Amino acid sequence: MTTDNPTVRSIGVIGLGAMGSGMASSLRRAGHQLHVCDVRYEAAQAFANEGGTACKTPAELAQSVDIIVSVVVNAEQTEQVLFGKDGAAAQMKPGTLFIMCSTVDPNWSVALEQRLNDLGLLYLDAPISGGAAKAASGQMTMMTSGHADAYAQAGHVLECMAANVYKLGDRAGYGSKVKIINQLLAGVHIAAAAEAMALGLREGVAADALYEVITHSAGNSWMFENRMAHVLKGDYTPLSAVDIFVKDLGLVLDTARATKFPLPLSATAHQMFMQASTAGHGREDDAAVIKIFPGITLPPAH
Repeated sequence: MTTDNPTVRSIGVIGLGAMGSGMASSLRRAGHQLHVCDVRYEAAQAFANEGGTACKTPAELAQSVDIIVSVVVNAEQTEQVLFGKDGAAAQMKPGTLFIMCSTVDPNWSVALEQRLNDLGLLYLDAPISGGAAKAASGQMTMMTSGHADAYAQAGHVLECMAANVYKLGDRAGYGSKVKIINQLLAGVHIAAAAEAMALGLREGVAADALYEVITHSAGNSWMFENRMAHVLKGDYTPLSAVDIFVKDLGLVLDTARATKFPLPLSATAHQMFMQASTAGHGREDDAAVIKIFPGITLPPAH
């Protein structure tokens, strides 16, 4: 699709979850022409009602756009988006840019770049961080790497979605490496925050008082402040689920294992999230890792 304004791009967004819907809204707000696709077609239709075009499959979307932003959960879903039934790859015009925003094994991202380049397509390794609110306001962080021609095709599109766009290397893999290191810290911080709150509850400290003191003291972390607020409310609606950290810390450990690099805190946090998942909390908010601790009474939902 062509337009009279060269700054307006025809962009497809695949995956309209907590992050993808916000990113698509940011692109639409910037004036770009949006095509959207989600496994829940009603989600794509709801988005299109406010502006844009809903597509039923990645293949349909790929026929109409110059750039595809994929915001699905993992590498397996990305494979389906590109190469599965009704996948996008076979329908993408030569020179189309695929921006991959999932948290994946860096080696898989390196291989995907080569696969797409062999098809005459461009690729950016571009994991994201910041949460749904920052995605919706265009204030999130993107950790990107890729060839110069991929960045050239992206133009200013990345900046429409993110306040912080980091260019970390001239080929795929570096963006994904930095993202999993971020996830190492995020997972360990959530696990530590849960452990601290659980100890406070076990010792009879009022949860709200503990939260107030810690968030104004040196032991605070962004994750304690954000996730323990969910515990205080008794609200485990999954903004980021326990099973996300089972996956992401698993990627962290797999990467380190390849070079026999020890990650003792990551390994412990991973076990905590796996324990929570096995206990039936995998689809709850990742703050539900606190539920693995025995002998405590958690604040009720309110």
